[in-house]
Amino acid sequence: MLGLFSAKSNHPLADAREARRVFEELSTREAAAALDEVAGWLESVAADELFKLSERLALVFQLDEAAQNHARKLGRDYLTSPRLGRQQEFKLWQANHDFWAQLADAYHACLTRFRSQEKGSEAIKADLPRLIVRLLRACSAQLEWDQFRYGPINVGLWQRMGQAYLQAEQGKFARQALAPYANVPGESTVESEYLKALVFQASSMDSLLPLEIEIAERLIGHFLPHFVFTAEVRPDNVYWVDADKPAPPRRLAVLPQISPSLRFFSTGAALARLETLQRQVEGGEVPAEVNLGAQYSARIVLPVIRHLAMYWAPKPPMRSHDRHRVKSRLTVVNGLANVHARLSQKGGEESEAWVVDDVSLGGMGAQVPLTASDWVRIGALVGMQPEGGSNWLIGVIRRFSRETPVQGSVGIETLSKSPQAIAGDLGGMDCNAILLDTLHTGDTVRVILPNAAFEPAIPLVFAWQGRSARLDPVEQLESGVDFDLGLYRVAPPV
Repeated sequence: MLGLFSAKSNHPLADAREARRVFEELSTREAAAALDEVAGWLESVAADELFKLSERLALVFQLDEAAQNHARKLGRDYLTSPRLGRQQEFKLWQANHDFWAQLADAYHACLTRFRSQEKGSEAIKADLPRLIVRLLRACSAQLEWDQFRYGPINVGLWQRMGQAYLQAEQGKFARQALAPYANVPGESTVESEYLKALVFQASSMDSLLPLEIEIAERLIGHFLPHFVFTAEVRPDNVYWVDADKPAPPRRLAVLPQISPSLRFFSTGAALARLETLQRQVEGGEVPAEVNLGAQYSARIVLPVIRHLAMYWAPKPPMRSHDRHRVKSRLTVVNGLANVHARLSQKGGEESEAWVVDDVSLGGMGAQVPLTASDWVRIGALVGMQPEGGSNWLIGVIRRFSRETPVQGSVGIETLSKSPQAIAGDLGGMDCNAILLDTLHTGDTVRVILPNAAFEPAIPLVFAWQGRSARLDPVEQLESGVDFDLGLYRVAPPV
């Protein structure tokens, strides 16, 4: 294939021998360096106007194939590497995200040239199904990596994917099965790749952690054949999308304007099968036939299944409490150490000012200036002081989305409106903790502890109102960014 390239181009990859050397070296490079190099080659190939379209697409195909193993490894590193610093994490995220974005751009550029009937377009007509399947996979990967950082999502991706799908439908190959990569088992279609991206977006990932988002994406792929995708207006439709518009899918609670490019989808039999899987996983085992890309415990997978079941249901999830629109300022401090210091009136790090959008009995939504808040993430512990008040509330960020690179939106669950800082002894070790509930002998109370401090057999002992109080561990309820949330039973006073 490489021998067909025109001698008019001076691009290194236009020379068969040099191209062979480049691809051989790519296979031995470290993953991050390889992806960076492939992204550079994709950009330079796109900029060289002397390539014929068939030559250009052949190179994009080969660069894509050369990068796949590296992309899988680097993606796994991002999701599973313990204790990455914020700069390390962002650098790893950027390497992955930028590769998929560059690859999607390269495929989109080839498809655009074909649509414009560039000279030689007929030469790639047979490759269109594979081109569009790979384009949709690259766009979906870009969408997933955007979601790992909770946005902002480029709405233009939806129009790019939708128009590619419509072209395949017009060409009558949207449901043509093919192997996207020769060395990777499994077949796909243009329609299933497009539908998978739509279901991913409809599953509301802004309350899941990155690893949970990856597991959700795998589960969507597993159950995708049971979804229903149609152009027909049917009573069982749940979501709709206008494939020709730069807009994500939406629930039918918002009625669409009739258009030839309107498409609908529903969970079909997927929800019932997901609920069957939920019962199996609640029994403590993840079936081997469900490929999640790695082995995960039932404890990790079960919350993701429950999340998907909620958003795949015909009726949207209902809030536990009514929300009321407000506009007020909120003083916020981050992390157990700073919250404990504020409750103990010992200072702590500088606070931030957020703007509350809505409040309910269970929590609040707020706007966050991200330039000062790089620590904001799902599972982060926050201390909150409403404007004009002197009391502190304790909450955990449950939902997060980046509206712009400098502005975010968070949903916070309030854990306590009357927290107390305590300094205790945990098996002979000093332990600064936060008591969330009132102490009554025999009752259970929730306590926030430093990360990994909860021990099933070790009581927490501390001074309380002139006496020694002891809390006996019952169970660990949660583990957050820098804390454990434990449930304890109050022992009789000594």
